[in-house]
Amino acid sequence: MSIALARSLRRYPSPAERRMWRLLYPFRTGDYHFRKQVQFGPYYADFACHHAKLVIEVDGDTHGATAAISHDLRRDDFLRMRGYTVLRFSNLDVMTNPDGVFDVISTALDGQPQNSRSSSQHSDLS
Repeated sequence: MSIALARSLRRYPSPAERRMWRLLYPFRTGDYHFRKQVQFGPYYADFACHHAKLVIEVDGDTHGATAAISHDLRRDDFLRMRGYTVLRFSNLDVMTNPDGVFDVISTALDGQPQNSRSSSQHSDLS
């Protein structure tokens, strides 16, 4: 995927990706910085939180094809070898079970490092 394509995907996300971005809002405004369409070597991830080493993928119907499954497995292995946890959710899950998706993400982030620039991480200087 090219950088131009990643930019386009950030600008024009699928409905499920828009919903996921909204589900991530409490984390993004709290202690976890998420980015969209993040490059990892030759791969791109839908959403990533670097300091918590978490990648979230929102999979549409095309991810069920044999070639897509193989590609996803290679990308997941690539990310895991670099210390990332990969969470995969189907479009259907994101659209119809947002509370369940939120709970899975919350559990995955529990105990993970938080953003060091977060206000809750700053020491009192007075």
